[in-house]
Amino acid sequence: MNAPRLTRKLVLEAPVRSADGAGGYTETWAALGTLWAEVTARSGAEREVGEASVSRVGYRIVVRGAPEWSSMRPSPDQRFTEGARRFVIRAVAERDPRGQYLICFADEEVVA
Repeated sequence: MNAPRLTRKLVLEAPVRSADGAGGYTETWAALGTLWAEVTARSGAEREVGEASVSRVGYRIVVRGAPEWSSMRPSPDQRFTEGARRFVIRAVAERDPRGQYLICFADEEVVA
C-alpha cells in the first residue's frame, strides 16, 4: 500500500450548540486544528431544491491516524473546511491495520 500524498491543508471543525433563550439552540463551528490530507473526489449528483440547484460531491479524505480519545481524530459529527469549502464527514475508518492513516468519507454541497 502506497503512502498517501498529504498535500491539502484542512481545518477540522466541531459543532458548538448554544441555547438561544427560546427553548432551542444555535449552532456554530469551532476549529479544533489543522490536518494535512489527501483529497480525492468519488462521485457526484445534482438535484433541485425549490428554485435552487444543489450539487453534492462525495470525497475520500485521508489524514494521519490519531487515537480514538484524541480531539484531532475526525468523527462523523464534524467537518473539514478549506477556505469557503465545507466537507461534512459522514464516516471514518482506519486505512491500514496499524491505524497509521484514517479515511474520512465526506460530502461537499454547493448551492447554485
